[in-house]
Amino acid sequence: QVQLVESGGGLVQPGGSLRLSCAASGFTFRSYGMSWYRRAPGKERELVANIPTAGGSTKYADSVKGRFTISRDNAKNTVDLEMISLKPEDTAVYYCNARGLLGTYWGQGTQVTVSS
Repeated sequence: QVQLVESGGGLVQPGGSLRLSCAASGFTFRSYGMSWYRRAPGKERELVANIPTAGGSTKYADSVKGRFTISRDNAKNTVDLEMISLKPEDTAVYYCNARGLLGTYWGQGTQVTVSS
């Protein structure tokens, strides 16, 4: 069955860094665009970053440009989100998303808390 399993979340101080990883299985990973979304308390889910099937033209929310980097490894079926200079407003549950012709899949999410 399809699985997207996020890892790497946790508690970090403002200005700190975290690397999220999403391990995919059960579908043809290289044929799916991959994204990271987040949902902060009391807010709607928002797109954080997107990377197309073969990498290349990544897209980012304005609020994370220059601080977050999305990457994928089609040999390992993983997509990562490197986050630096974290701010309290980055606190949210982060979700891995796969979108392709055969469907859209979501992970369960990993909590990121930025607080001193």
